[in-house]
Amino acid sequence: MVDPLKILYQYWGYTAFRPMQEDIIRAVMDKKDTLALLPTGGGKSICFQVPALGIDGVCIVVSPLIALMKDQVFQLNQRGIKAKAIYSGLSNQEIDIILDNAIYGDTKFLYVSPERLKTELFIARTTRMQIGLLAIDEAHCISQWGYDFRPPYLEIAQFRKIIPQVPCIALTATATKEVKVDIREKLHFSERAAFFQKSFARANLSYSAFYEENKEARLLQILKRVPGTAVVYVRSRKRTKAIADFLVRNRISASFYHAGLSNEQRAVRQDEWIQDKIRVIVATNAFGMGIDKPDVRLVVHVDLPDNLEAYYQEAGRAGRDEKKAYAVLLYNKADIDQLKNNIEVAHPSAQTLKKTYQALANYLQIAVGSGFMESYNFDIDDFVKTFKLPYLTTYHALKKLEEQGFIQFNEAFYSPSRLGIITGHEPLYQYQVANKRADVLIKILLRIYGGELFNHYLNINEKKIAQALNQTTEAVIKQLLALQQAGIVNYEPTKDTPQIVMLTERLLASKLPLNNRLLAERKKAYNDKVHAVINYAEDTETCQTALLLRYFNEFTKEECGICGNCTQKKRNSNQQGDLQKQILNKLAKEPIKPEALLAMWSVSRKEEVVKAIDMLLQNKEITYTASGALMLLTT
Repeated sequence: MVDPLKILYQYWGYTAFRPMQEDIIRAVMDKKDTLALLPTGGGKSICFQVPALGIDGVCIVVSPLIALMKDQVFQLNQRGIKAKAIYSGLSNQEIDIILDNAIYGDTKFLYVSPERLKTELFIARTTRMQIGLLAIDEAHCISQWGYDFRPPYLEIAQFRKIIPQVPCIALTATATKEVKVDIREKLHFSERAAFFQKSFARANLSYSAFYEENKEARLLQILKRVPGTAVVYVRSRKRTKAIADFLVRNRISASFYHAGLSNEQRAVRQDEWIQDKIRVIVATNAFGMGIDKPDVRLVVHVDLPDNLEAYYQEAGRAGRDEKKAYAVLLYNKADIDQLKNNIEVAHPSAQTLKKTYQALANYLQIAVGSGFMESYNFDIDDFVKTFKLPYLTTYHALKKLEEQGFIQFNEAFYSPSRLGIITGHEPLYQYQVANKRADVLIKILLRIYGGELFNHYLNINEKKIAQALNQTTEAVIKQLLALQQAGIVNYEPTKDTPQIVMLTERLLASKLPLNNRLLAERKKAYNDKVHAVINYAEDTETCQTALLLRYFNEFTKEECGICGNCTQKKRNSNQQGDLQKQILNKLAKEPIKPEALLAMWSVSRKEEVVKAIDMLLQNKEITYTASGALMLLTT
């Protein structure tokens, strides 16, 4: 067996592994199926990259995000290790060349999405490939109880049947007890499988949660008190720009980041932040995966996250250099109400699912008993408009019908066309004056999608634009491509037409065989996650590190001593000690009636004073006189 330490030093220049890394690597090199739970920043990629370099053959890495794939491929190539990634947007010829290189060339790492494992081309080429290791990154996605469940991850078990002798390593930064069991079952791990879990505790990271109505002012205050690089997470794309602008107005260097920006814009802003050209990046949860910046001193969540798994992972991007760092959560009643409301929106009732199924069958004009494995073009905007359905509820109802195995969406449904205006207001106006036909299109675009097109890339619907212009969809696509050629917009047309595949013949909606037990279980799991977030935010007594550890089934009686609740306890304890000394000094002069003693402090401190008196009585430092006054107890 090749010495993993030699591989580590040769390619990474390190002379030692972090705790637990070497044990994981040796288990993989011993060809054991392995599940590794390592906190964010715990060096997960090393755990499959090092053993893969010591095993003959290609390592296939299944990853959920294109940005994550590209980043790891870049990092490996920089170290002289041949790595490639296959993702949507590549031409068939490009994919063909990459697969040929994996068969005949010296490609060591091949990164793919879980969806890719199902394609006929990939399966056919895999049978001719020497594969040494299968690595599953962000493995929580495989579990229906995980915080980011992706049904295509369930296909991995089928893919493993093609390569039965190849060991599998699954890695994640966050997994509850149920998710851990689910991952091993869904990936068909062997009986001799190995399991490793590093403590989720971060001794250098101080967690805090504050109830706050004026979040911007509090954010500014925190940034002024905590120096260094920071990430600020928000829920909406619009808020990223609004808060970044607010910080800049207050002389704090900041920029914003979200999935609606072009790849080039995202890369530039990410690099500026990594190179410390800007101090604060305000982002949606699209930011962070695969980004290695160890000296982040502060992560602030201005909005409540959906679950503690996501919060732990995002907050954990602070202090990877193991120096003191802070993770702060700001919340208010509106946040809590919104989270609770999301439970119902994301989990429509069985009645709503049946109603949506009926509307879908009518929209696609499928007769009862027909439609099995047929594909149909599907425009969700037109669908909800035709049947006057609420968009979000309908979207989640369709997702539930997909999870239940009645329908399936193609990739284009999740990747619609996108467009952003890349020129300024004045050049745009001049272009409109000079191009009358384009002027009409631009006005329609701004009417439908608004001024946000100047700041973000928005999902667009060419059919909807065509209807507004009374033109064909093909004519609109040509005009949009012409605008792109002129440097007015950046237009990313969808690769295919969004489609739905009927996985069963059309059924009677009233008798739709829904798995009501699974629907209820999924809703309960989501509900539990939401209330775990609310409990974490509202609990002002328990150590916040201990609260997070408990969520991940790691129990400790020790308090971290540095979180918001722990430091507040110390502060209160010190204040109580000072107050008790003041009471003793006053009673040293003469006995005082309790009501007269209380009157010596403001009404707002009455509760504190009563508590201090009680503690002094319990400790037998003071007592009552016969007349009911308080006096020092002489010993």
